[in-house]
Formats: sequence, C-alpha cells, structure tokens
Amino acid sequence: MTCTMSYEPMAGRAACRHVPRCPSATAADWAAARTVIAHPEQGWSLLCNGVVLFDDTGGLLPDGNVAAPHVLALVLAEISRPRAGRPATRLRRR
Repeated sequence: MTCTMSYEPMAGRAACRHVPRCPSATAADWAAARTVIAHPEQGWSLLCNGVVLFDDTGGLLPDGNVAAPHVLALVLAEISRPRAGRPATRLRRR
C-alpha cells in the first residue's frame, strides 16, 4: 500500500507582506522568517515561508524535506545551561 500526500501550506495566501520580506523556504536563512503560528507547548512554530520550525532548530520544509537541527546551536545551548551546584559556563575567546 502506498500513501501519497500533497501539501501546499501557503496555498490561497498572499505572498509575504513583511518589510523586509521573509526569506523563502529554499533560502539558506529560511529560519529567519517570522512566526505565523506558535505552539511552544508542543515544541513547534509555523513560519511565514511555510516551514514548520521545531524547538531543536530542525525544520520541516513545505516540499516535505527535513532540515536537520543546527548542531552548533544545540551545543551552545547545552554548554551555557546552568547546572545544579555550578554557575553557567561562559565561552572563552581565543
């Protein structure tokens, strides 16, 4: 059995009207688009360009492709998170 799905998230909607315009889902900076719908309790947000952005910085693009989480962002968040009994670690410049 094969399941086929067609999804057009922004079908019937006008193009981005933000100034400056939000980057497209295919742009390198797609995650910089403005949030249209936010569900922080569920861990995701819908961006103006049709991308579903997850709390782990990964995304689901409108064409169904997956954008992997930004590993550097995850590492920096983990390093700077305070732990019981010790203060937050600060990154050192070299």
